[in-house]
Amino acid sequence: MPGKDTHIPTALVAMANGTEEMEAVVVIDTLVRAGVNVVTASVHDILQVKCSRGVEILTNVNIKECAEKDWDCVVLPGGMPGAEHLQASPTLKHILNDQNKAGKLIAAICASPAVILAPMGILEGKKATCYPAEKFINALPKYEARESLVVVEDGNIITSKGPGTALIFALKIAGKLMGDDVEERVAREMLA
Repeated sequence: MPGKDTHIPTALVAMANGTEEMEAVVVIDTLVRAGVNVVTASVHDILQVKCSRGVEILTNVNIKECAEKDWDCVVLPGGMPGAEHLQASPTLKHILNDQNKAGKLIAAICASPAVILAPMGILEGKKATCYPAEKFINALPKYEARESLVVVEDGNIITSKGPGTALIFALKIAGKLMGDDVEERVAREMLA
């Protein structure tokens, strides 16, 4: 249709050795089903990452190739020590700072809100959730502790708790990028 926006939203999923595989793969799969252009990036010198439970995943690119690109969303899976490896990447920190300054979507799950976003100051004044371990909870400036709240959205930040909440988290990201109708369609198709 003439005049129709043909922009396909993009999502960068950062990955490292020790990334929680469910939190990465469920998000990647759900966003692809929703029509998002997903790029996976390793923060290591090689593209293959060994996830927290031993699953090996070949990412699309190295994180350095993503630094000067525009992303509609940057996704940070959790898992330990994956979140620590992501946090140690200067390139990923640069991308996250640019993303946040532009008010663009950042989505983090499990340990990543506490290990990556909180120390960077990105969660300052924001409500967030994370994996419910004391060391992570204490790192968040405004922890949302209600058991029923598995995804917290505050401005341009979406956070979630862990592997068991990954699908709800992924659907929320899909809805923000593609619209509520797409989120609902994908949820229906996935029997969620």
